[in-house]
Amino acid sequence: MVTKDTWQDRMSEDLRLRDYSPRTQEGYLAATRQFMDWLGRDPDTVADDDVRKYFLYLREGKKLAPTSIAVMMYGLRFFFSCTVRRELQVFDVLRVHKTRKLPVVLSQPEVRTVLSVVRDPVRRMALTTIYALGLRLNEGLALETGHIDSERHTVWVRNGKGARDRGVPLPRPLLGRLRRYWKTERPASDLPHLFVAPGATAALHETTLQKTFIAARADAGLTKEATIHTLRHSYATHLLEAGISLRTIQHVLGHRSLRTTEIYMHVTHPGMERLQETVDRLMVGL
Repeated sequence: MVTKDTWQDRMSEDLRLRDYSPRTQEGYLAATRQFMDWLGRDPDTVADDDVRKYFLYLREGKKLAPTSIAVMMYGLRFFFSCTVRRELQVFDVLRVHKTRKLPVVLSQPEVRTVLSVVRDPVRRMALTTIYALGLRLNEGLALETGHIDSERHTVWVRNGKGARDRGVPLPRPLLGRLRRYWKTERPASDLPHLFVAPGATAALHETTLQKTFIAARADAGLTKEATIHTLRHSYATHLLEAGISLRTIQHVLGHRSLRTTEIYMHVTHPGMERLQETVDRLMVGL
């Protein structure tokens, strides 16, 4: 029997047994914890109507965004099917339609401007590397010296999203900068990570770099709501604008589905320029 006091340890074990990523484990546990706080009794007593009322409350009472509701739905579905071992029919009814927003993208001059105003050499090199390799934030901060294959001009991204490894092209200018950074600017440390704050016993923290980017965006006078992940979006868009195929970009970014990569077709300037030229020509004499 899974009680109100024992569910958390049991669910945590179930998530680890199925080898979910730490971030997914955290999200699912938080979603279930919020439901349990709202419910106020043992999960074994839950009925379909309880879950129905809860998700109506999330949609209409709290007015949560579709993305947040989706995390709640996936977390509770796992909890009841794997931990409580009960198949509730309500999960066959629940649907979340997430809006697919176009990503914010910086131009190449904007990227160079925002990177140039970062004064701290470790943080500047970290942000530069994230853009130059098209990495996610956690992938960039996890980079180690052993991940760089200078002979093949490849960086190996270990344990990326979906627990998958992939190789990304290492630009020669970046390799030169990384070598100079390692010799002259990287703080002394026994850690193998590329980016370590002075005196720290761990790799540079995500929050530290996020705050640095927000400050740099303001100093650079950028009005776009850009984040560190915008650097990855910009990298992909700049490759597409340079004529690199979607399939190649999908592989470099580590996307499981090509549909995820296709979103960059909607923000590329050459595509929009060709569209503008075409509609101008078609509508002559209208």
